Amino acid sequence: MKLLTLKFLIVLLVFFIPNVLNSKELDGLKNLVIYNDQKKISEISFKNEDDKTVSLSEFKNKLLILNFWATWCEPCKEEMPSLQNLQKNPSFNNLKILPINIGQEDKNSIKKFFSDVKINSFEIFYDSDVKLAKKFSLRGIPTSILINKDGYEFAKIIGSIDFEDPKFVNWLLNYD
Repeated sequence: MKLLTLKFLIVLLVFFIPNVLNSKELDGLKNLVIYNDQKKISEISFKNEDDKTVSLSEFKNKLLILNFWATWCEPCKEEMPSLQNLQKNPSFNNLKILPINIGQEDKNSIKKFFSDVKINSFEIFYDSDVKLAKKFSLRGIPTSILINKDGYEFAKIIGSIDFEDPKFVNWLLNYD
């Protein structure tokens, strides 16, 4: 039992200490991790509702939020309306939110989810082979990756947040 506990602690240290040392949090906003060293995002792609490949390069010079979610995820359901409202916020003129389903679900399930939570301004995107989830080392959903206009990942939201929180909105306006 002691050996198992020791192995668990070592795994925690290996995975979490580098992330903690290389990041900071915004006061009062849990789950938001801001990187001290931004990460250049290489070319990534995913599928849209028509099964066409979408590349991040199509959104060049935009502030991007990649939101990874699934229809069975209750926190995803709770945060999705505030995410949509952030996209509609008139203070942002260069923001693009890409909700990417990683639940390996069919398009009808995704459409029903959007309808149930009254999401009407988002396109359907998905990562059915979960390559992106692996690339970004997701440990759970929802997770949102924030990418600046220059193509650098500068923050990550692990878990759900209120995307309409004034602290978050005011902070994010610095990147628009």
